[in-house]
Amino acid sequence: MCDAEHSSRRDFLRNAACGFGALAFAGLATEAAARDNPLAPRAPHFKERAKRVIFLFMQGGPSHVDTFDHKPILTRDDGKSPPAGADGRGRGGTLLGSPWKFSPQGKSGLPLSELFPHLSKHADELCLLNGMHTDNPAHPQATIQMHTGTSQFVRPSIGSWVLYGLGTPNQNLPGYVSISPVQNAQTYGAAFLPAAYQGTAIGGSSGNAKIPNIAPGVPAELQKKQLDLVREMNRDLHDRAPDGGDVEAVIGSFDLAARMQTSVPEVMDLAKEPKAVRDSYGTGAFAEQCLLARRLAESGVRFIEVTHRGWDQHNNLRAALARNCQAIDQPMAALLGDLRQRGLLDETLVVWGGEFGRTPAQQGRDGRNHNNRGFSMWMAGGGIKGGLRHGATDDHGFAAVQDKVHIHDLHATILHCLGLDHEKLTYRYAGRDFRLTDVHGNVVTSILA
Repeated sequence: MCDAEHSSRRDFLRNAACGFGALAFAGLATEAAARDNPLAPRAPHFKERAKRVIFLFMQGGPSHVDTFDHKPILTRDDGKSPPAGADGRGRGGTLLGSPWKFSPQGKSGLPLSELFPHLSKHADELCLLNGMHTDNPAHPQATIQMHTGTSQFVRPSIGSWVLYGLGTPNQNLPGYVSISPVQNAQTYGAAFLPAAYQGTAIGGSSGNAKIPNIAPGVPAELQKKQLDLVREMNRDLHDRAPDGGDVEAVIGSFDLAARMQTSVPEVMDLAKEPKAVRDSYGTGAFAEQCLLARRLAESGVRFIEVTHRGWDQHNNLRAALARNCQAIDQPMAALLGDLRQRGLLDETLVVWGGEFGRTPAQQGRDGRNHNNRGFSMWMAGGGIKGGLRHGATDDHGFAAVQDKVHIHDLHATILHCLGLDHEKLTYRYAGRDFRLTDVHGNVVTSILA
């Protein structure tokens, strides 16, 4: 083939990728392993407790002392100065007791805020992690660390590590879906892992969870001819390339994109759900996203993240936090109930939380500042003990002081529930073996059922 012909063919492939490749994962795998199916299901290191993860990410830092970390002494000391040495003294004003009441819920008596009347009915399925802490109080860095284990370098996201370790049982859908993702592609990216493990982002900040370009732009018969031609040309290029792993990835991504055109609209059609089920989730974008998350989980998607924005309450705490909790309370409760009713909760690990918490001291007249030294998350299903309160912050909620759980520990525990040893799930890059937890992380065994 002459240079002009080769250039023309390369240009044709590039133009075709703009159409078909828009449906596929961003980027293409370059490892020789991509010649096989990189998304094929793989056995875990040991017997798993969960088969999939749904991560409900609350971007902005929810106030733990108003939601899941009951602090009666903070309420008693409302209006007083923070104790000496407490983080926030001098920059957060006086102590601010929670405006909302806590009460014991379920047979376990788990103390939950009145902000969650629907979720409270599932108290015996929740494991509160009240001793969480992370390294950085800034949103961008803390968000990246929550998703990748580090705030300093570009690293694969946790969903990509899970997909790399386990593959996915449904070859007609992405194995990792991030609904309305926050910040940038780094939160769902594969970094140096083969790009087949990157998450598929759907929906934007508006919450409209749609995949663009999913409908064929031409009749099915013509599209099939186009795909066959592209596949044939890729095969020809592959035969000429010294290492055709990247071309194999092109072929695989186009094939997946074509299969998605049939399977994705079916899964994302929420109108197919019975009205009673749709009504149980309530209304609004987050309600639809939680229902979609259940449908994706039921269809074999390995890792699903749903983001809810707007938890950065430096002011207007009373109105804004109440509004946020109202938006997520019924959908989360419905998600847990729906998974339970379908026999999926025991094999689905549901994780809730933000990048950090907020200070017990008030900021301005009606707000709280960032707090990375102590905050709360919760887990449910997937081999986790329910009705449990693990760890604690100090009496006012400034810092984790008992059974502390770092982000590395959280990641190690999530991987463990999926049957993956976080110390063995490694990938060699730039001359060293990398892992999600780097050289840190301990599985929180006391919360495992």
